[in-house]
Amino acid sequence: MTSAASTRPRKFDSLEQEAYLNLWRTYDRLRFFEEQLFERHGLTAQQYNALRLLRARHPEAIPTLVLAARLISRAPDITRLVDRLVERGWASRERIEDDRRVVQVRITQPGIDLLESLSAEVIECHKRQLGHLSPNELRQLIALLRAARHPHEPPDSEWLR
Repeated sequence: MTSAASTRPRKFDSLEQEAYLNLWRTYDRLRFFEEQLFERHGLTAQQYNALRLLRARHPEAIPTLVLAARLISRAPDITRLVDRLVERGWASRERIEDDRRVVQVRITQPGIDLLESLSAEVIECHKRQLGHLSPNELRQLIALLRAARHPHEPPDSEWLR
């Protein structure tokens, strides 16, 4: 006699697929909170991330390609992303005299002010996303995500540290 569980079709082709699809669904559910937050300020998550990276180097500028490489998710059109930051007054762009192909990007004071004004809301957003997990669970999750990403990161990635 077969049980109902053994006759039920498999949901996933492999354990790896199940893990990946769970990761994807989790990202989709958590992303909702940040989209709500950033939309209220006319900002995307990618633009926010770029501004964070620029602020970390302030007052220095960052070459556009270095900024693109450091973003959390790939930006296929970094030029358009920088254009939007410059148009909104949150960043400035300058070409290097020695090599006109290199474009440097720097956060402006309005960009810094925007990040400061968002700080408490961003912290609250992260608490809404993951605040139900204990500190130990969060550390375990971070370790597992790093381990999953490790073979796919460039050797010098700061995300491996």
